[in-house]
Amino acid sequence: MHSNTVFYTITIGLLFAGLVIAQPQPQRQPLPFVQPPGASQPDAPGQRNAAPLAQLELKPAIAEVKKVEYASNGFIEVAHALLLVPKREAALARNLVLAQEAVKRSFAARPGLNEVDVSLYLSEDFDGFGGALPLLTASVPKLEFASFEKLQTATVSGYMRIWLHQVGNSSPQPKPDKTLEQNPTFYGSKQELKAQQVQQLSAQLAGRVRGGLMFQGNPRLPTAALSFDDAPHPLYEPLLLDTLKRVGIKATFFCIGRNAKAYPYFVKDMVEAGHEIGNHTYHHIRLPRLPTSVVTDELEQTNQVLTGITGQPVRYFRPPGGDYSRATLRIASKLGLTTTFWTDDPADFDNPGTLKIESRLVRKLRYGGIVLLHDNVLQTIQVLPEFLKVAQAKGIKLWTVGMLDTNR
Repeated sequence: MHSNTVFYTITIGLLFAGLVIAQPQPQRQPLPFVQPPGASQPDAPGQRNAAPLAQLELKPAIAEVKKVEYASNGFIEVAHALLLVPKREAALARNLVLAQEAVKRSFAARPGLNEVDVSLYLSEDFDGFGGALPLLTASVPKLEFASFEKLQTATVSGYMRIWLHQVGNSSPQPKPDKTLEQNPTFYGSKQELKAQQVQQLSAQLAGRVRGGLMFQGNPRLPTAALSFDDAPHPLYEPLLLDTLKRVGIKATFFCIGRNAKAYPYFVKDMVEAGHEIGNHTYHHIRLPRLPTSVVTDELEQTNQVLTGITGQPVRYFRPPGGDYSRATLRIASKLGLTTTFWTDDPADFDNPGTLKIESRLVRKLRYGGIVLLHDNVLQTIQVLPEFLKVAQAKGIKLWTVGMLDTNR
């Protein structure tokens, strides 16, 4: 037998023995084990569309406003107005007036709203959220509406919850990958895959960062990390942050660079509330098959955006879909990033329903776990309070990935 094969066989046997000996309470469910390409996410056989959000009817209507959706977390209501403006009419002064009118009429249509968010795009470029950047975004809590309504082009920079984008000549941008999540998936040779699996088992026993990867925290301590991918999103972010504030939980938000750039005030809200910010690439694209230069740019550009907003270095990175390779790890490490995976994934992006999300969260909750959720799933926001009560009843403290990493 080849010496490497003997090493892997013995090591895996010892690690599995250790898992049985060191198993903490509550009993741990099977972990998402590192797989080769092609393995599927068992909790998500197919993607279901989320139920449509309720919409407001503005009076009088504004031709450029395509829809105003609103939702609640049970405590506050937030609306999001989508505006599309033709390029020939896209002057800042006019865009600002349109945004102000959209916010004003949204509050008038539903007086109980606590906040209205705005995203204004060029109609020629708009291809859904995550595509071309908007021209203007704003977040307007009701208490700040009077200040927002008085803004003019000369004073717009004085309002801290607005972002403006100057359109220039740019190369086509990659579209975000919306493929369903899978188990952590390693792209490499069979021997390299075995090495990754051994490393994962070793990390799960010790609960430490190994080789630039973090699979879970200490499995002997009653702590777990709560993390959200794909942030930030208008409408959802205020609801989620309000929910976390009410239950007193800090989380890690793995941000898409493009989203963070267009909605920087939400990233600032996260940091001011004590949450942690992580890197989730700039365009949310799968990395292993891309050139090294593209992968480097995806991570480096996101680091620059996030640090530019928060003034803090970025420590953790989660590859979209959990897809990675030795090159991905090498680039992330060079940029000072720890590649972070998860232990608990209820596949909330699949919109299975609040009861199923909650039952999966409760069933998979474990010591040292890293819970993977998404910030733009209303069902997740709705079940969080109950899930956090269950965690508290089980004696498991939920906090950030960074705190889990240092709590050894």
